[in-house]
Amino acid sequence: MQRAGLAVAQFAMAVAPHARTIWIACGPGNNGGDGYEAAKHLKSWGKTPIVTCTGATNNLPVDAAIARKTAVEVGVVFSDAIPSQFDLCIDAMFAIGGIRPWDDRTAGWIERMNAEVVPVVSIDLPSGLNADTGATHGLHVKAKYTLSLLTLKPGLFTADGRAACGDIWFNDLGIVGPENPSASLNAAPIVRARAHNTHKGNYGDVCIVGGNSGMTGAALLAGRAALHGGAGRVFVSLLDPMAARLDTYQPELMFRGLSDIAYANMTVVAGCGGGDAVALHLPRVLTESARLVIDADALNAIAKDPTLQSLLVARQPHTTVMTPHPLEAARLLAISTPEVQADRLRVAQTLAERFACSVVLKGSGTVIAAPGIVPRINTSGNARLATAGTGDVLAGLIGARLSASGDAFECACEAVFRHGQVADDWSSKANLTAQALALAL
Repeated sequence: MQRAGLAVAQFAMAVAPHARTIWIACGPGNNGGDGYEAAKHLKSWGKTPIVTCTGATNNLPVDAAIARKTAVEVGVVFSDAIPSQFDLCIDAMFAIGGIRPWDDRTAGWIERMNAEVVPVVSIDLPSGLNADTGATHGLHVKAKYTLSLLTLKPGLFTADGRAACGDIWFNDLGIVGPENPSASLNAAPIVRARAHNTHKGNYGDVCIVGGNSGMTGAALLAGRAALHGGAGRVFVSLLDPMAARLDTYQPELMFRGLSDIAYANMTVVAGCGGGDAVALHLPRVLTESARLVIDADALNAIAKDPTLQSLLVARQPHTTVMTPHPLEAARLLAISTPEVQADRLRVAQTLAERFACSVVLKGSGTVIAAPGIVPRINTSGNARLATAGTGDVLAGLIGARLSASGDAFECACEAVFRHGQVADDWSSKANLTAQALALAL
């Protein structure tokens, strides 16, 4: 706790060096103890920390009680009311403990923090955020900075975590992290230059199966993404028999009838814009495809049909990637979307184990999971991706990676990071459309 309090005080001065009056809101546990320790240091450095407490302080944990006593002894000001003016706020109320209903005082303090223009620093994680899942139950602190201590928590990076935490910083306090982490962060992949003496056959063939009536654009976006993502050749098999067999914006795409494609030699991306029509073709796709990405309406069809589920489970290991958004994940597991969002890591791993494949659970902090592997939480991407067609682009990009490489899990991780990275690097004032995303890959 002494190390934590010093780290918090030092971090506060790093992000707000000119702050004079600092409101420190302390809770009834060890997170509050960290706040007391920080107040002690800030006082000794000539600052004016003002500490408020969420409840009674006569039953604090031992270390927190000692930290409070020390803060009192060095002259830290304690108050029942929020200071009328302050330059920085430190949220030391609730961290990894269970989220509880707020009393009126705590709720008022959180609302005040969220309404202020001064920076808010949360210790370990914002009060009201679940450390393991990133879920919240309504009102929670929305910090500008979060200093995570000892180890990074999964909830910082997925579900509501990324919006609640602001800029995330980390201090291990000189202690080695856990030997068996529940997740790892998906880092930028190593960019490998293509060998000079290669040809299109070295980078694999991708076939897009989708594009029912009124939705051919989804299949075309996936095809374009596969091309720009590095596939050697890309075929498109549209489910709409009346659709044009030429993409004038991407003439490299080759259109073939569904019966004219040898899936055994290809990476198939199935479902983009497929509608109900894609279900008829899934038995062959699941049985014959060398490598497979299952997206959108193909996922919905599998969720309804136990026979298709059995064919999926029977596929060769490490050859298949599913890319559900939360609603599709809910359908596959026969649960609700809020249940998916309440524990994204568990849901992604459950899907991977149940269907024996790699899973990309899309959303803020996309989770990539596979049987027997520690799941990864993606760190790239932002709300620019919240527009129609970006999921089709991701499916096509995963297909391209899978066609040129081997392991489905690693290919999914690389594609998900690159997909988000384009959004992070987007400098234009124009909105990022799915078409622009595909072209920027």
